[in-house]
Amino acid sequence: MSRKLLKIVADAHIWGVESAFSALPGFDVALRVMESREISHDVLKDVDILLTRSSTRVNANLLKGTSVRFAATATIGDDHYDKPWLEANGIEWANAAGSSTGAVIEYMMATLLELHVRRLISIPDMTLGIIGVGRIGGTLATVCESLGMELLLLDPPRARIEGGRGFSSLDRMLREADVITLHTPLIREGEDKSLHLIDADFLSRFCGRGIINAARGGCVENNALADWLDGDAGRFAILDCWEGEPLVSRRLLAHPQLVIATPHIAGHSLDGKAANTQYVYDALCRYLGLRPEWSMERVLPLNPTVVLNGCDTDAWSDAHAAATTLYPIMQDVDEMRSWTGLNDDALARSFSEYRRHYPERRSWDHVTLEVSGGKVPEYFEKLIHVMRSHLLGSC
Repeated sequence: MSRKLLKIVADAHIWGVESAFSALPGFDVALRVMESREISHDVLKDVDILLTRSSTRVNANLLKGTSVRFAATATIGDDHYDKPWLEANGIEWANAAGSSTGAVIEYMMATLLELHVRRLISIPDMTLGIIGVGRIGGTLATVCESLGMELLLLDPPRARIEGGRGFSSLDRMLREADVITLHTPLIREGEDKSLHLIDADFLSRFCGRGIINAARGGCVENNALADWLDGDAGRFAILDCWEGEPLVSRRLLAHPQLVIATPHIAGHSLDGKAANTQYVYDALCRYLGLRPEWSMERVLPLNPTVVLNGCDTDAWSDAHAAATTLYPIMQDVDEMRSWTGLNDDALARSFSEYRRHYPERRSWDHVTLEVSGGKVPEYFEKLIHVMRSHLLGSC
């Protein structure tokens, strides 16, 4: 019995791409792995399946007149996909929403603990405003509440469906939040537009001290943010996502009040990247009517053991030491800061290359933390417990 030929083009930087997609039961698979810049309309003319990351814009210009009938992105965000056009033209699509939730929460916890030990915030005494209370924002809210933070939650689409109870108004958040963190998709127009959500007007009304963006770069107007930082030495910002990336704002990158600057790697734990691939693989199997056979767990390396050399007497400093041992976030910051003097082409290239060849970072849930001469810090143990219970099945 003959087997159907299935032609797949995939981005070379999808984790485990050849392991996951070179063979599918019942098909003769012709897998072509390419750099994103090489994926073109001509390449896709007789291709069945397209698998991308965020650097490939999937729209009419790329796919009109091709034989592609299924496209998937191994990323949480999907604003690089023209979803209305795909749906109108009978092309099924999928993303990896939810796959990197755990990695982003770890990034946020490492960030908040870093801010705490620098005395820019006091975790148990602060009010955190979360804009966008979906998978990531909702999980973040649960974890932060377990650590004693006061929360203000803003999510107009959810509030319209669920009612306003439990949600804050924007005016209240701007008055009362000490720090505001973004976890929204990038929506360019309409009632829930998030493009330049944080702009000069937003910041002029904000009475707090800190802005965090680990969502989408275009949600923050970067020049307005730099102006706001200039206006008060007590203000600070954390950016993982940047307007115009991979060419980022030099003014912001060099700003002394940009406490943490990272090149869009919040979700880039090894386990998060593997989960991206698993989500896309499972979506492709559903499209083809196949029972999934590939599993990331069989491909990932063994879980490592990391040793923390002692703790001191402050509970939050101990938690910070444990988080830093598992994810030394300042190494990413130092790397990005080192690009400040590069020309535009070199800066953009460094940003992209660091993301593509990101150093191995394991999820906290996949690492055994041993403490030399003591116990795992109480707050960190609690943090891991809450994350594990809330993220089960999400990352």
